Amino acid sequence: MIRQEILKNLKRVVIKIGSSVISNKNKGRSSLECGLSKDWVRHYARKIKVIQDNGYDVVLVSSGAIMAGRERLGLNRADLSIPEKQACAAIGQSFLMHTYEKAFEKKDIKVAQILLSHDDLGNRRRYLNAKHTIEALLERNVIPIINENDSVTVEEIKIGDNDTLSATVACLVDAQLLIILSEVEGLYNRDPSSKIKGEKAELVSHVGRVNEEIERTAGKSNNRLTVGGMYTKVLAAKKTMSFGIPTLVVNGLDEKILENVFSGKDVGTLFWSGKGKIRDRKHWIAHTLKPAGVLIVDEGARKALVEMGKSLLPAGLKKIQGEFEFGKAVKILDEECKEIGRGLVNYNSRDLQQIKGMKTSAIKKSIGDSFYEEVIHRDDLVIF
Repeated sequence: MIRQEILKNLKRVVIKIGSSVISNKNKGRSSLECGLSKDWVRHYARKIKVIQDNGYDVVLVSSGAIMAGRERLGLNRADLSIPEKQACAAIGQSFLMHTYEKAFEKKDIKVAQILLSHDDLGNRRRYLNAKHTIEALLERNVIPIINENDSVTVEEIKIGDNDTLSATVACLVDAQLLIILSEVEGLYNRDPSSKIKGEKAELVSHVGRVNEEIERTAGKSNNRLTVGGMYTKVLAAKKTMSFGIPTLVVNGLDEKILENVFSGKDVGTLFWSGKGKIRDRKHWIAHTLKPAGVLIVDEGARKALVEMGKSLLPAGLKKIQGEFEFGKAVKILDEECKEIGRGLVNYNSRDLQQIKGMKTSAIKKSIGDSFYEEVIHRDDLVIF
C-alpha cells in the first residue's frame, strides 16, 4: 500500500544509474578492465522513454565517466593519481554523454548534460540557478543527465559520490521519488556474503528511519567500479527522507526492474518515513553545505536548542574546533560529542574563541554594540 500511495502522487522522479549497472563487466573482464556498455545504456533509454510517455518528469544522474575513460585510455590499474582520474573523467564524460545522446536520439528524446561540483551547490545563488536550468529543461521534455564535474574537482570540493549527488538533485528539483539502480537487490539485514552457518541474509523491504543500526548494517563496498556502496545509499536516503522524498534502492541489472517499480511491486528496499519535509533553505544548510568547523555546547544550550527551539548564544559554547569565517556552516555537538544540529554562524572562529561562555552583557561591555546576540540564529539553524 505504501508503494502504491507513493506512485499515486508521483510526478517527478530522479533515477540514479551506478557505474556497475552500465558496465560491460559481465564479458569476462576484471573490474579494472571494465568499460561502458552501450547495450545497457540503450536498455535504459528504452525504459526511461516509457516512463516519460506515461507523463512523468525524469532526471537522470549517471555515474560511469571515470570507468569509461579508464578503458579508453587503457589505465587498468587501481592506483591512479588524481590527474589521471581527472583525465579519465574528461575523456570518459564526453563518451558517456555521446552514448546517452545516441541512445535517446533513437527514441526521439533530447538530453542535456549538467556537471555539478560542491562549489555549485554550496553557493545558494548557483544552487538556485541549477534548479531553474533543470526546470526549464523538463518543461521542454528534455532529460537532464547529471554527473559530478570530476575532471576539475579535487577532494576538498567534491560532492563525494553519485549517491549523495542523486539525493541532492532529488531535493533540488522537488522530486517525489529517487530510484537508485545498483548491482544489489537492496539493503540486507546482514552481509549477504557472510558464510556463518544458520544465518541467512534477508532483504529489508522497508526502512522507516535511518539510525546508527541501519548505517552499521549497510557496511562498506569492496567493488572498485563504485565510489560508495550500500552505506552511501543509506546516507543518501537519510538525506532525501528529511526532505519528504522516498528513496528506493533496487537491482539495476534486473532488466524488468523499472516496470516492477512503477507497477508497485515489492522490490528492493524502500526508505520512507511518511513525514513532511523540512524547509528548502534549512535542508540546504543541513545536507548540502560542508561544515567548516564544530561547536560544542553545554547541556543548557542543548536543551534550549533541541527542546525549546531557541537560537544558540555565546554563553552556551564550550569549545570551538576548526578555523572558519562568518556565514559558514558548522556542526553543533553536545557534551557527549553527539551531533544535534547544523547552522550558519554569525562569527568567525577567532572571535568565537574570545566570547565563548560569555553572557550578552559581558560581550557588550567587552567589544561594544557591534556584535550579534546569537552565534547562530534559529532561522539559520537545523536541529536533527
